[in-house]
Amino acid sequence: MNTETNNIRVEIAGENALIIYFGNKTDPRVSSQVQQAVTILETELNGKLIDMVPSYASLLVIYDQLATDHLEVRRCIREVLSKLDDNEGSEGNLVILPAYYSTESGPDLEALAQRADLSIEEVIKIHSEMEYRVYAIGFAPGFAYLGEVDARIAAPRLATPRTKVPRGAIAIADRQTAVYPAVSPGGWNLIGLCPTRMFDPKAEPTMPVQVGDRVRFNPISREEFFAQGGELGEIR
Repeated sequence: MNTETNNIRVEIAGENALIIYFGNKTDPRVSSQVQQAVTILETELNGKLIDMVPSYASLLVIYDQLATDHLEVRRCIREVLSKLDDNEGSEGNLVILPAYYSTESGPDLEALAQRADLSIEEVIKIHSEMEYRVYAIGFAPGFAYLGEVDARIAAPRLATPRTKVPRGAIAIADRQTAVYPAVSPGGWNLIGLCPTRMFDPKAEPTMPVQVGDRVRFNPISREEFFAQGGELGEIR
């Protein structure tokens, strides 16, 4: 069973969960609608929600069965969908992330530049002048999927993923870019390092970005990177 509202579908996703599909593609308008729905539902279902998980073009709503039921949540979602603004909007904060771009901090930077028939400086300029939207947070806490990367510097994932990528690695995969929040395996192209912690369980908030925010990267020098607490980390 599902509900259709202007190409938006609501479907059952578990005994106490519903998922809203806002479309089948990623774009700023859809991202704006997802974030609008999160904001309104947090108010409308206050005290009845367990969690909400926004993604590129969907929103998972998990509710407390002791406080509400499937019919009430679905009715609330219908009302919320009728209130959504259909334009791109400018929801979310603008977050500036420092970026130390270099072949030292980004081992794939030179190869990516050669593939794109650009200089390293041109790749850095293109990547840092774009404003990206946080479309989803997943894979690991604080791993924000940012889009969309300029087509000139889009790059496929590595054929063989690395077994160890350092915390703070700035990376590109296809038309997405991201900052690794912790040491982990990874198959994205590494072009630099960011000293800002993307996830800190002791901080409030625990992440500097959330879905719907806008992100820009600000190039910094090697000295500034270390002064801001950056670490090169091991790559293998």
